[in-house]
Amino acid sequence: MKNLIPWRRKEPTALPRETANPFERLHREMNELFDGFLRDFGGTALPSLWRERAEDRVLPSVEVAETDESVQVTVELPGMDEKDIQVSLDDNALMVKGEKKQEREERKKNYRLSERSYGQFQRVIPLPAGIETDQVKAQFKNGVLNIILPKARSTAAESRRIPVRSE
Repeated sequence: MKNLIPWRRKEPTALPRETANPFERLHREMNELFDGFLRDFGGTALPSLWRERAEDRVLPSVEVAETDESVQVTVELPGMDEKDIQVSLDDNALMVKGEKKQEREERKKNYRLSERSYGQFQRVIPLPAGIETDQVKAQFKNGVLNIILPKARSTAAESRRIPVRSE
């Protein structure tokens, strides 16, 4: 009879989203195990060996702004060189491709760390019709790629006042 009363029934609690997947839970537990093991031998854990760091992600942030005269695209590419970036225009779409190569070596008293990471990215940004493809300019400075895509004069919005007459 007690099972029929809903407020007396014990419902199983839902697991948090990150622990609902058994592989994610296993991954997290393995990370904790290795961190604890390394702390026991020398006091320093090396979490970068098993965890993805934000700087290792390869997908760049993109900001697109449109004005009456142009479309301006800003792509954040920290740690990259100009020679590793390709920019092209194809069928009203801007394509930014690149490859990030990163190597790091660290030596301390009780360990040596050597990491290499490589990754390619490709971002395709759809553009409005009427871009002057021969006037596009791209500039790369301090890890930021700025691309200015001027609109054709005929497609740029023009504003004019229309007089209203009374009859």
